[in-house]
Amino acid sequence: MSKKNKPIKQIKKRPVRQVKKKNGQLPSAQQHLPFAEIRDDIVIMKDGTLRTVILVSSLNFALKSEDEQTAIIQGYVSFLNTIDFPLQVVIQSRKLNIEKYLDKLQLLARQHENELLRKQTLSYRSFVSKLVEEADIMDKKFYVIVPFSPTSNKKKNFWSRLQETISPASIVKLHEDQLAQYKVEMARRLSVVISGLQSISLQTQILDTQALIELYYNTYNPVTKQKRRIEDMTQMQIDTSIQ
Repeated sequence: MSKKNKPIKQIKKRPVRQVKKKNGQLPSAQQHLPFAEIRDDIVIMKDGTLRTVILVSSLNFALKSEDEQTAIIQGYVSFLNTIDFPLQVVIQSRKLNIEKYLDKLQLLARQHENELLRKQTLSYRSFVSKLVEEADIMDKKFYVIVPFSPTSNKKKNFWSRLQETISPASIVKLHEDQLAQYKVEMARRLSVVISGLQSISLQTQILDTQALIELYYNTYNPVTKQKRRIEDMTQMQIDTSIQ
């Protein structure tokens, strides 16, 4: 038999096995999240550190005069020189979602008794919808993340910091009085950051617990966000008992 007519061996496909826990359950997606809990307007990371997120407005630097640009730069440099802790700046870019605005226009068109106004409203709605879809308009949001690490407190003795390093999340979870002290330090840092940003004409807003949950939900579920929106975020709790 020639090589061309040689029968081809069929390779049997092995079934894909799903990784399961010892109790037979699939691992939770929460195990892959970097944070352990969101409460009291603070994100508690799995390593025991804390995060507070500030939503910051933008400004059109190019439209400012030369003197205004110089003042903004000097103010920003002065702001950086006043902080003695790290900061993280995140720019989130998402496709502009105007479904609520389009629904409002649709409802407005139905309420018009004048036929001409109704047609003009529907025409405008169609124009805006096509413009956003074809131009691929993006919505940008700017966040400043203020961190705080309990283990960075130099006033604590060696054994206290070692214990927090070994099991940081459990320390934050168990000692509410310690967490209250951490909030005081976090509030001091927020005051410095907010005053510095406002000095260069930037508007700021600290994200509360509901806004933080929605932010992380939309970040990790960008496709689901377009189809379904969180209705009652206060009912969402992250299970921190998973080992």
